[in-house]
Amino acid sequence: MKSLTGRALIAAIILFSLFFSQTVKSQQVPFTGEKSTWHEGFDRYDFIMDEETLAITPYKAPESEKFGVKDPEKGQRRCIIVVPKKAAAGNPWSWQGCYWDHQPQAEIELLKRGFCIAYISANATLKPGRQWDAWYKFLTEQHGLSAKPCFIGMSRGGEYSYMWATTHPDKVSCLYTDNPGGNRDNLLKLGELAKYDVPILHVCGSIDPILNKYSNAIENIYQQFGGRISVMIKEGFGHHPHSLHDAKPIADFMEHSVYEEKIPVPAFANNSTTKTAYYSSANIYKYVPVEGAFITFRGPLFTGCYNKYEVNLQGVEAFTTIIEPAKPAPGNPWVFRSDFVRRDAAVDQALLAKGYYIVTGAVGYNSDGPQLVQWNLIYRHLTDHGFSKKPVMEGTGAAAGEAIAWAIENPDKVSAIYAENPILKTKVMSKTAPLDNLSPLAKANIPVLFISGSNDPSLADETRVAEKRYKQMGGKITVIVKADEGHYILLKDTKPVVDFISAAVK
Repeated sequence: MKSLTGRALIAAIILFSLFFSQTVKSQQVPFTGEKSTWHEGFDRYDFIMDEETLAITPYKAPESEKFGVKDPEKGQRRCIIVVPKKAAAGNPWSWQGCYWDHQPQAEIELLKRGFCIAYISANATLKPGRQWDAWYKFLTEQHGLSAKPCFIGMSRGGEYSYMWATTHPDKVSCLYTDNPGGNRDNLLKLGELAKYDVPILHVCGSIDPILNKYSNAIENIYQQFGGRISVMIKEGFGHHPHSLHDAKPIADFMEHSVYEEKIPVPAFANNSTTKTAYYSSANIYKYVPVEGAFITFRGPLFTGCYNKYEVNLQGVEAFTTIIEPAKPAPGNPWVFRSDFVRRDAAVDQALLAKGYYIVTGAVGYNSDGPQLVQWNLIYRHLTDHGFSKKPVMEGTGAAAGEAIAWAIENPDKVSAIYAENPILKTKVMSKTAPLDNLSPLAKANIPVLFISGSNDPSLADETRVAEKRYKQMGGKITVIVKADEGHYILLKDTKPVVDFISAAVK
């Protein structure tokens, strides 16, 4: 074996040092000092933190506290860490935001899975601040716990969990909050958590007095930012009791969040891409025997959840939105539209489940609608990256007119057209209104499906006129009229639409 040269030897030493330091960092350093026993025989270590110096020293908990903890003396904070019998990979841990030992079912379940459980004094006057930062630093830097803890926050503990998490969004794995309290600053900073894709779970009572004030507000705002938030609402329950009798769903959520694999940015995206999440906001209502209650389930834990990318392309003003299916269907079929996809878009959700991409083409900031040249660039970019050469054109209202206008200019590049209550006009895409220029679509044998409400103002002047003209041109068109529906249709049965699109794409 040849001996290493001086430069090679130095390089080897550096590599070994980096490997050794990373290995040491990933190992949990045992806690020492005063030890007691917490639920089911887990080792508990207590500490005292000086609020001014932030010095942390071992402390012997009074036996009278049992599993709980009392408020500290003035100028101090009580700190607690409970360790599992065997640490899980990466040394995960959960941070209790307030009310230590209250309904500890989730913490006990996490301990059994190898998580540590941590706490620092918190009450109405002891709020998160630099003391929380010092406790985090003590656990992560001196004892090797994960740099991204999970949070458990009940009531005020939920407010405090959000306070610390929104201030340190890059240092959080997930949040489980239970009938959470809140404040205006937390609501204003939720976008930071969404930016780092921090998953959230709320468990709430349906008649909790602060449900709508905080939990629903957080849910709505986080969804708008593209963040993943799921909720479980216990029918007929108020602010108490917190948690679940069976904490397995909570622990499953937290464990999955810790070990979730990060999906690489797909080839059709680029360095200027913003990634968020898209999922339905529909309610699932069912009886859960172990809880003795009906529970409403909502959010990405209980429905399909898809990656959503806002892609900026050269030559295209504004961004193009691409929702990616969990598993693309053969040939990478896709839908091309100009309006955003709502949370109640049942057809798009059904197509995503079947492996279709949903694409909202860019609508420029300085024009009165999508532009033909720019949409052609979007089409070329996607097809160059393996998307089908013939997308399905889709839209609602005036957005349908824009999508159909692009199809008229590119009839050889379209497989089918589906629209709800279409208004067949365009402002920028072409000089002629689609209603007056349907012949290119008919000549290309493009099938069309319109669904309209019987009370929609455009039914007679747009949908019915287009139907008559398209049939006279020899085109294939189907119109479904929903009785007593207006312009905004809540489509429950998606099968006719999905079957129509599937038949056309084959």
